[in-house]
Amino acid sequence: MASVPRVSRLGEETWLVEYEPELDIAINARVHHLARAIAGVGLTGVRDVVPGMASLAVHVDGDRVDDRDIAALLDRAIATASDDASEGALHELPVCYEPPFALDIEDVARRCECAVSDVIERHSTCEYHVFMVGFLPGFPYLGVLDSRLSLPRRDVPRQAVPRGSVAIAGAQTGIYPSDSPGGWHVIGRTPVPLFDATATPPGLLSPGDRVRFVPVPASRFESLVAGTAEAPR
Repeated sequence: MASVPRVSRLGEETWLVEYEPELDIAINARVHHLARAIAGVGLTGVRDVVPGMASLAVHVDGDRVDDRDIAALLDRAIATASDDASEGALHELPVCYEPPFALDIEDVARRCECAVSDVIERHSTCEYHVFMVGFLPGFPYLGVLDSRLSLPRRDVPRQAVPRGSVAIAGAQTGIYPSDSPGGWHVIGRTPVPLFDATATPPGLLSPGDRVRFVPVPASRFESLVAGTAEAPR
């Protein structure tokens, strides 16, 4: 069971609920249960509820809500929040772990003292939990990564990481939904779009969803990009 969180203030219009800062599915489930409970009350003056990996921010309009009402709402929500993680949608995403898409896979293999094939196997045989989406629109923070692949972020971040790059850092793996600077180790790329601002919902992955990576050769990757092959979902 998750520990009792710490409740604090960030200025006059933000309340912060913090559990232990761990990459833990039960804690993450509790955060999202808490977010839904707070948003579901519809208390006047609550402007936004933003769940993170192990914390939650509640943004309020200080002129429209009483601090005592927010404190009471948080107390009730915390007391009833569950740490049971409901199984979200399962997405099977094709990934090419070959050059030129796997920019760092040889370096990762060297640093983890294993073969490139071991990196691919260890990364693609896990089922990952979507802890949160952020940094970029549609960027999923996925865990928990096989501990044998755990590395700190790159010493020097890249100025440009290509869209679709699958990368690892610490106990997490993630996918860059658009071209962006980034400091994670890129070990592959998926052709599946993760974010479309015109779609409903705009992001492919949501917190609580599950992800499996399916290795594909470069030839199939190119077919998927060209639209001549069907991608798993």
